[in-house]
Amino acid sequence: MSAGGGTKAIVAALVANAGIAVAKFIGFLITGSSSMLAESVHSVADTSNQGLLLLGQKTAQRRATKLHPFGFGRDRYFWSFVVALMLFTLGSVFALYEGIHKLQHPEDLSSPLVAVGILVVAIGLESYSFYTAIVESKKIKGDATWWQFIRNSRTPELPVVLLEDAGALIGLVLALIGVSLATITGNPVFDALGTVAIGVLLGVIAIILIIEMKSLLIGEGASDKDLDVIIDELAAGKVQRVIHIKTQYIGPDEMLVAAKIALEPRLPLDEVAQAINDAEQRVRNKVPHARLIYLEPDLDRSTVASS
Repeated sequence: MSAGGGTKAIVAALVANAGIAVAKFIGFLITGSSSMLAESVHSVADTSNQGLLLLGQKTAQRRATKLHPFGFGRDRYFWSFVVALMLFTLGSVFALYEGIHKLQHPEDLSSPLVAVGILVVAIGLESYSFYTAIVESKKIKGDATWWQFIRNSRTPELPVVLLEDAGALIGLVLALIGVSLATITGNPVFDALGTVAIGVLLGVIAIILIIEMKSLLIGEGASDKDLDVIIDELAAGKVQRVIHIKTQYIGPDEMLVAAKIALEPRLPLDEVAQAINDAEQRVRNKVPHARLIYLEPDLDRSTVASS
């Protein structure tokens, strides 16, 4: 997938989260709700995160240099990893700290209806962002489940936005429940418990993202489906078989393929060169993101020995 769909989802999330963050901070200043404060910091972190994702897409477009001959495509993985760390520190850790503090020192809420109104509006805005992310993700998700898409996607932005938006929606509901119960019962502990629940939720989401982004940053190979297609396309024409192959994504839209292929014996040099060119073209026709292909010609030793 190109960055286009991911960019649309990121911008939608950035605009929604920026507006939500302002509204939540106003709500916190009016009500003193710890849930509102936790959600305010969460939205500020989310807004910053969208900016970092856009930065990653921008820096990844730089041209290759002698120091970085394969380009800067992994910048998108790096900044997505930073986003996951920020979600954990600014979102989860702060919410847990604030919730535990308010459990130890409960404070009554003022103007709780204001908090409820702001949270309801925020749920509407966040739902729009989440819907946009779902629509853009469906374009590349295929038949995979949502969990499989998050686990196996080589494009980092959409899984990040999807999980962030899902966490934000659930967090808003938890905050709404906490504020409502605190208002109904007159016990501010419920607001603090909602804050702790938000912290735990964000921690779980952040850890999932950290694990996935770390894997992409280190380097992941082709999916089983793509690998099978690549091998099938290589092992055609004057290529007898693929002796061994290694693949790695050097960016969300660019995969490196390196393989040793067994050619028909006693081929003239010009036919060897043509066989390699034909094999590369077959692969690129079926797997367009396999842009860098390095093939080493060899002989099938078992065939040569038996003939």
